[in-house]
Parts: sequence; structure tokens; C-alpha cells
Amino acid sequence: MSIAVSIVEDDPQVRSSLAKLIEGTPGFRCVSRHGSAENALEEIPKIKPDVTLMDINLPGINGVECVRRLKPQLPGTQIIMLTVYQNTEHIFNALAAGATGYMLKQTPPAELLAAIKEVHGGGSPMSSHIARKIVQSFQQPAPASAEAQSLSPREAEVLDLLAKGFLYKEIADQIKVSYATVHTHIRHVYEKLHVRSRTEAVAKHLGQKRSPREMSVSS
Repeated sequence: MSIAVSIVEDDPQVRSSLAKLIEGTPGFRCVSRHGSAENALEEIPKIKPDVTLMDINLPGINGVECVRRLKPQLPGTQIIMLTVYQNTEHIFNALAAGATGYMLKQTPPAELLAAIKEVHGGGSPMSSHIARKIVQSFQQPAPASAEAQSLSPREAEVLDLLAKGFLYKEIADQIKVSYATVHTHIRHVYEKLHVRSRTEAVAKHLGQKRSPREMSVSS
């Protein structure tokens, strides 16, 4: 049975090239093409593809937010980010939102098809240097307990939502405070954790969450 693939890409030429590659390869079929996240959010839940290729830099709603909204509706659909961005923050945000793979647009066609097969089979394909960035991020030292303990309950809540991929405005709506207050909480989190970006804060947060499990495994 062929793998049903949807494409979310605003560049018509790239969208067409991907569709031709998928349609022209036995074992794959392109079931839909979408030029915007808005259209994808409306149509893809009806189509229920096996795999979706998702660009990040979309007009209007971006690709990461599109993934975050699609995934709860389609838990069985695997989403691969297919983008030019190698920025670690983009990678973390996409994975936190629910993406299962992260490939660059310059990936050779054979590798892209292999990635679609891999994600459909339960894997998490990533371009090699993307995987290296992820590994390097998680190799940062675990946060000192004093740093974590210095966070107020509200700051810890904001950090947890940040790690789940929520946007600042969504965090404000979630905890019922102003946008400016969220910025203030996040600034305090950065200062207390001694980090300078969302990516570093999330990496420390995830490292802290892993540490009890790692200790129990080693003991």
C-alpha cells in the first residue's frame, strides 16, 4: 500500500517539484498540496495523510504553529519539517510542536523519499547536521538545583509552556496575564537560569526533567 503524502509549501515551484517526485515514485502518492497553513488546517484533517511535509516560513500562520494545531487532530499523521532553516530554536520549536522529522530542502530526492519511509515506519529522520545540533543542545550541563529552585511557580509554569512550543501571546492567554507580563516572566527566567535565548532555556528545562529518570536508570 502506498504512503499518502500531503505537502504544505508556499513556493509553487517547490510544491510542484515535491509533488512530481512523490507521484513519480512507486509506493508513494501525493494526496494534497497546500500553499498556506490556513488551507492546510482546513483540508488536511479531512484527508488524513500518512505523512505531511511542512515548510516553516509560510505566509500568515507559520509552519510550527500549523503543526501544533494539526497534531492533536491527526495523531497518526507523521509530520516532517522540510525547510531551509538550520537554526536550533526553529528545530526545538518544531519538535516541541509535534513534528517527527526535520529535513533540509536541499536534501537529495532519494534521501527525502527514504525519510518519508522512515517516519512512516516509526522513525524520526533528520539531516545529519541537524541531528548533531540536537545532540549538542542536549549535551549542555544540567541546570544547578539552585537555579531551578530560584524560579517562582509562575515563572516555572511559563517555562513549561515555552518548552511545549507555545507562543508568547498563547502563554498570556493560557495563564490569563498580559503579553507584557509574559515577557517580564521570561526575562526573569533567562536571568535566573543564566541563558540568553528561548532555545537555551528550553534545553536546560528539558535537561532538568530528564535528570531524575537518568539517575534512576543509573542506580
